[in-house]
Amino acid sequence: MIKTTYVIGHRNPDTDSIASAIGYAALRQQQGDNTVIAAMAGAPNPQTRYILDRLNIPDPLFLADVHPKVRDTIKRQPVTVNQQASAYEALELFNKSGVRVLPVVDTDFKPCGLLSLLHLSESYLLPSQDKHRQMTTSLPNLARTLAATLETDHGTDTLITLNLFIGAMLEESFSSRIEGHDPHSLLIMTGNRRTIQLAAIERGVRVLVVTGGHQLEEDLCKLAQKHGVTVLLTPHDTATASWLARLSTPVTCLADQEFAAIGIDKSLATLRQKLMGANVAAVVALKGDGTLAGVATKSSLLAPLPYRLILVDHNELGQAVPGAEQVEIAEVIDHHKLGNSHSNSPISFITSPVGSTCTLVARRYRECAIEPGTQVAALLLAGILSDTVILKSPTTTDADHQMAAWLEERSGLVAVDFGRDIFAASSSLKNYGSADRVVAADFKLFTHEKYSIGLGQVEVIGFDEFYSMKERLLEALAEVKRRDNLFIAGLMVTDITTETTLFLVEGHTLIAHVMEYPQLEPHLYELKNVMSRKKQMVPHLLKILARV
Repeated sequence: MIKTTYVIGHRNPDTDSIASAIGYAALRQQQGDNTVIAAMAGAPNPQTRYILDRLNIPDPLFLADVHPKVRDTIKRQPVTVNQQASAYEALELFNKSGVRVLPVVDTDFKPCGLLSLLHLSESYLLPSQDKHRQMTTSLPNLARTLAATLETDHGTDTLITLNLFIGAMLEESFSSRIEGHDPHSLLIMTGNRRTIQLAAIERGVRVLVVTGGHQLEEDLCKLAQKHGVTVLLTPHDTATASWLARLSTPVTCLADQEFAAIGIDKSLATLRQKLMGANVAAVVALKGDGTLAGVATKSSLLAPLPYRLILVDHNELGQAVPGAEQVEIAEVIDHHKLGNSHSNSPISFITSPVGSTCTLVARRYRECAIEPGTQVAALLLAGILSDTVILKSPTTTDADHQMAAWLEERSGLVAVDFGRDIFAASSSLKNYGSADRVVAADFKLFTHEKYSIGLGQVEVIGFDEFYSMKERLLEALAEVKRRDNLFIAGLMVTDITTETTLFLVEGHTLIAHVMEYPQLEPHLYELKNVMSRKKQMVPHLLKILARV
């Protein structure tokens, strides 16, 4: 199976997250792997939106989640049987395909029943004298199954129930055998026996089948026409023809009309619940229009997924796209602390304490001796400038400066000027549209022993807008704290001109006594020379949580 590999950053992605995903996917594609696709776990924030638009780079593929779905495990070309087909044709399909269940479909390819090999076998193999004599069929199905020609035709396409009798004895014995049966319910099968044929026709039986490739004599044909007897001529011998006749029953008469079904967009967990139900051999998977997409059995739950992930700018599953814990992680490229990611097999894990994941991606280009295109070089440069606040953040390293200079040459941009343009165009809180979006734009979760905390961060030029929105932002933080059951929920509002952060926090009141920064008012602290969430704010909060 050829798998698609999605390069994807964390939830509520920032510029570094999206830029590194696009940049690394482009590198892998230049290396010849066209199965690698850039993706994002959330919508671009205003800063990233400005950068993508300015560089004329399309958005990565949006993945709201990667929970395995029904569509990921079913075979897309299911073996089906038409509702007009006979049991014999269904058996041929079972034999050729090796499947154990067949969806019965109508002319619109919508399932109208489910036929199992077990049920079909039981219908014909379990001993029952009456069952083996009696059959439900239609004359077209009977003729097709017997490869017969119609000598006389008095039939319709409607289903009829017939009792099969073999005429392989003297006429007197034969007549006594069918005595008491409604002639219109009889199917008489015989070879080149005129006396049996005549007796059947004179009684006005529903169907007369002449086996062995023999013709019906002309006077008997006329008599059959007169008495309304349908005559079929089959090349098969009587033993074979009697067996085939019983298999002429349409599959709609044998299939289960009530069957389990599921939409292809439903989760694999939902499918598992259905398959674990009593007497459920298979579940029919449906497209949105109700047509058949495939058939899922218990083995479908073990099928490998057609996609895997490369995580960039994060390594903790708590920050990853929902469902990542159920998907193969092929690689990780990150510059944060190590979290709780695990893999079932060895993977490439690139991590370094630099200011931006884009620095690590740019380094990979150099290590592979591959030149990034102008757009990609500019995008990677934007990611570095964003995460290091134009190379002024305490997280900035020599590697960030070196890669920024290398990308300057390939993008044709001046890093400082480009960085100022980025922050000038995206620093207004009004760009986010609402207080909820300001908080959620770059919000990450962290854990420390029994505590879970959430921190968002936005960069601004001046704090005037923040003060006008402060109460609404606090309400938004309170809602996030309640919804995610957090110990504290905070928002870092960082002024890139003064290199000062105002920290708005909703949480336990005890943190005020251990915060170690000036409290300007309830819920608000001033953090001078604090610009980095990763290197300054998170370590500080984890330290004070140990005291609470």
